[in-house]
Amino acid sequence: MLKLTKKADYGLMALKYLAEHPETTALSAKEVADAYGIPAQLLAKILQLLTKNGLLRSHAGMNGGYALARDAREISAYEVIHAIDGPFFITSCTKGAKSCELTPSCTIKEPLARVNDTIAGVLKSISIHDLAEFEQPVGRAREANRLVSLTL
Repeated sequence: MLKLTKKADYGLMALKYLAEHPETTALSAKEVADAYGIPAQLLAKILQLLTKNGLLRSHAGMNGGYALARDAREISAYEVIHAIDGPFFITSCTKGAKSCELTPSCTIKEPLARVNDTIAGVLKSISIHDLAEFEQPVGRAREANRLVSLTL
């Protein structure tokens, strides 16, 4: 089963929360953590990492905190996950100098690489704006809830 790490999960939740509060110039890690009941110290480290990777801006001072570095439509779920966890692979096979001893007889490496690429493509197509919950007319709510379909 493919699962996001808790850190990636928290990072996506934080960016979603920031996207839902565009009227605020900056929100503290504690404010975001309190909104979801997650550990503030861990979230602060995640937000610092996202700032270092250019997805957030940090503001120091009395009213300091974090804000999105770009429009929520321009930040993908893939970017957030990659910034926190690095590249992801569904198998231990690698595409590099390291080679598995079973490579000559392996029949699943390429199909699994396609699955990996498909998952990455789906995550790249989902923006933080897509994850955010905004008030919308009732007729469009059903359409917005159909986020993605993954067909292999």
